[in-house]
Amino acid sequence: MLAASGALIVDVRGMREWRRHHIPGSVLIPLAQLEERMDELPADRMLITFCTGGLLSSGAANLLAEFGYDAANMTRGLVGWRSTGGELVEGDALS
Repeated sequence: MLAASGALIVDVRGMREWRRHHIPGSVLIPLAQLEERMDELPADRMLITFCTGGLLSSGAANLLAEFGYDAANMTRGLVGWRSTGGELVEGDALS
């Protein structure tokens, strides 16, 4: 699993979507807040961004890379995650 590889999974969706379901161990930083909150992200770990379908998180990964982070986008986002049997959790507890 991604988190086991040492990568930090970054959810760039909004809080409403997060509360509905999210990937265990992921952190929530909505795309609109990403640039101002980059200092919360570790510079020494790979970052995997995701959203619902992968489009917004692709831009997030590119932005992070521009600022020197080792970042990649989760292709197809949660749609792809679910299709491979990835686990989701419900609720608003921030990881």
